[in-house]
Amino acid sequence: MSPQLSSRGLSRTHPQGLIPAPNALPKPPWGADPTGPASPHSSGDPNMKNWVCDSGQKLEVFIPFLGKYRPFLGRCCQTCTPKSWDGFYHKHLSSLGFRNAIRVTEEDTRYRGWLVRRICGFLAVWDWKVPVDIPRDLPDRICCSRRVQDVATGRSHGSRGDGTAHRRWKEKTLKILAEIQAPLSLLMLRLCNWALLKLLNRLFLGVQLHRGQLEMVLRAARTPNVPLVFLSTHKSHLDGLLLTFLLFSQGLGVPRVTVGSQACSPRLRALLARLGAIFLPSRMEQAPSDQEEGLLGAVLATYVEEVLRSRQPLLIFLEEPPLALHLSAPAQQWLAMVYRAVRDGAIPDVLLVPVGIAYDVIPGGSQQEGARGAQPLGLGACLWAACGTLRQNRGCARVDFAQPFSLQEFVAKNLVGRSCGGKRLEELLLPTILGTCPSQLDAKVTEVWSPGPTSATGVEVEEEILVTKLGLHSLSDGVACSAVMAVGITAALLLHKHREGVFLSRLMRDFAWLLEEILLRQRDVGFSGQLHALVQHSLTLLRARLTLYHLAPIGDVLVVPEASAVALRELRYHSADILPVFASEAVGACAIHALLMEMLPFLGVTVGPSSIVLSQDELHRKTLELLLLLPLNLLGLQPCQPLDCLSQDIVDKLLLCGLLEAEELESERWVCDLAPRPSCSRRPLAGMDFTDSDSDSQDEVPKRCFKLSEPQGSPGLLLFLCRLLRPVLRTYARAVAFLDRPSWPQPEPAYVEALLQFLSEEDAFEHPDRSLALSSLQTFKEMGVLEEVRAPAGPLLRLARPFQSSASRGKLEAFIQQFTRP
Repeated sequence: MSPQLSSRGLSRTHPQGLIPAPNALPKPPWGADPTGPASPHSSGDPNMKNWVCDSGQKLEVFIPFLGKYRPFLGRCCQTCTPKSWDGFYHKHLSSLGFRNAIRVTEEDTRYRGWLVRRICGFLAVWDWKVPVDIPRDLPDRICCSRRVQDVATGRSHGSRGDGTAHRRWKEKTLKILAEIQAPLSLLMLRLCNWALLKLLNRLFLGVQLHRGQLEMVLRAARTPNVPLVFLSTHKSHLDGLLLTFLLFSQGLGVPRVTVGSQACSPRLRALLARLGAIFLPSRMEQAPSDQEEGLLGAVLATYVEEVLRSRQPLLIFLEEPPLALHLSAPAQQWLAMVYRAVRDGAIPDVLLVPVGIAYDVIPGGSQQEGARGAQPLGLGACLWAACGTLRQNRGCARVDFAQPFSLQEFVAKNLVGRSCGGKRLEELLLPTILGTCPSQLDAKVTEVWSPGPTSATGVEVEEEILVTKLGLHSLSDGVACSAVMAVGITAALLLHKHREGVFLSRLMRDFAWLLEEILLRQRDVGFSGQLHALVQHSLTLLRARLTLYHLAPIGDVLVVPEASAVALRELRYHSADILPVFASEAVGACAIHALLMEMLPFLGVTVGPSSIVLSQDELHRKTLELLLLLPLNLLGLQPCQPLDCLSQDIVDKLLLCGLLEAEELESERWVCDLAPRPSCSRRPLAGMDFTDSDSDSQDEVPKRCFKLSEPQGSPGLLLFLCRLLRPVLRTYARAVAFLDRPSWPQPEPAYVEALLQFLSEEDAFEHPDRSLALSSLQTFKEMGVLEEVRAPAGPLLRLARPFQSSASRGKLEAFIQQFTRP
């Protein structure tokens, strides 16, 4: 009988002694694919896979999935878009499996033969069709549009009959249009996509697409007179080219791709424009508040209407790397123009498609933060970077399309009377932090209102809040439909569970455990295959920051991460996708930690965690405090859910994962359980009161309590969940300590740079996270810790009056540290 490869050991022998091994991990056996998807139609036992090892033995290996079941990602929100929930979806779509989008064979062409097999990529790209394009008379349409003519007439008031003035504003209009876009070049488009196909095959082992998700998008594309707008997460500068390639190759046309604030050289900008990129005019990027005014805004708004009217796909990136989970300012501007096109009746509706992108190793990776503020990106630098990536394998990638939903339906559910509801964060959280008055968290907290700019009118504020809510909701949808990669799982285990090192056999067991936990939370992973090959694949890609030792006496390998700030930063970067999966449980675990810290002075030495009883009200209060402190987009949670519902959902998830057990109260035991018990005497029926009581009375409602427990098969889960949020909370606590450093008032950019410099003074923050620093700034402004004052040179930040004293800042820092104090 062939031996079965398991996570309890390795089948290889190792040299004697403890020696650093530069090649401790052998290559996967032939036929072992760590990146290919598990096929739902495979023959035999779906949980087993055969491959031949180096010694020629045929081994059966367990595929680390829960039987045939893999979650189908990307269903739309039932709260905001209930009618879209059943649109374009059928239950059979989840069983269609996956395909590798960069694997092109002769089956993808119209020809056959040995020569076709060698040039099939070129032939396939040449056969791809462009369904629609911008009309040839686009400049005339924009110049003749009412919006542009009204602006031009206002500028040339008093000289309407002057042909010189008319010619002058028409030249300005065409110049602005040329700055926004350029006509597509089909020849250049096909040649660049053929070169990109070659590059992607050298860069990745595969780019996986779910056929069911693709079928949903294709069905939505066939909806008459309704265009598609793709709202994507943004991990790398390669994302735009990758998504353009995928949409073009799958018959969805060539999208118009919005380019954010990344500065490009004139040559690169011209090339990208011919491939479908569109840009915000440079003067509009400098003054986004003038979006509705002037010729710039009129031309750009009319152009977006024409793109949508021609039903050409529009691709908007919601983030700007490396600022993950933050809605960028250019994305808000593009979304606002799409919303106005529907509001003004230029098009009847728009179908929005959130997109999630996941990489084993992100191209450009953690080096992207150092590029901020550098010189404009040039064509030569892009070619040099492409040549450099050919020497490195980045593993695999996966792109997920969420279920399309109607913009009209989302607006109808969120616009009327809901945009400005709720209380301010300052009113909810500051009384708890400063202890100035009774806490406002005892009441039902449904929504937190963030006020818009005071200079805007009521309609503009409501529109801005709606567009922001749409962007954040779509961003959370894109994060929720993104797959988790093998490198992310391994990096999270090494960072949060085995910082000092771990045996490979133990790492494989923990990998299988974390994989099962991810799948149980309705999140998919971007890989399949045998467990040994998956862990080996991950460690190979993380090899630069790890040291591997052969342990011959026990037949194992010791994996030790580097104890450097750069290594910790890279592990955090690779494991960032794990936090949104466990965000709810991590918030609940930190709330439990805060309650334990409050109870610690009153507990005896012999009291164990299982003897501690937590009140549901106290747990609910601590959870709400943490949900109010951290922005929901930072946790990847949907912003449409009321906070009290999120808090209750967190408690339910803690019960489900086994961290909490419901404690049966004595009163409930008498009333609900009359069976005899050996440990207590049965209460006589004569002693019970059966008198009728008022059914409307709300007195004497028993309070629910919980006991801490250790989930079976998940040792150290509470500590692991707390460590997921520790970098976030530590950055917030250090940001409070920084408040007494600068001289107030000061501009916001100067404050951010000084904060990053302050965070880098600690070893663990040698490369601080700009995204977390900006999140802390956003929270402090909404809480009333910092306030903006107007100045001739622009708005300035200063400390609010309650936090000008060191005692108040100390209370705020202690409030944050209660959730993470060791």
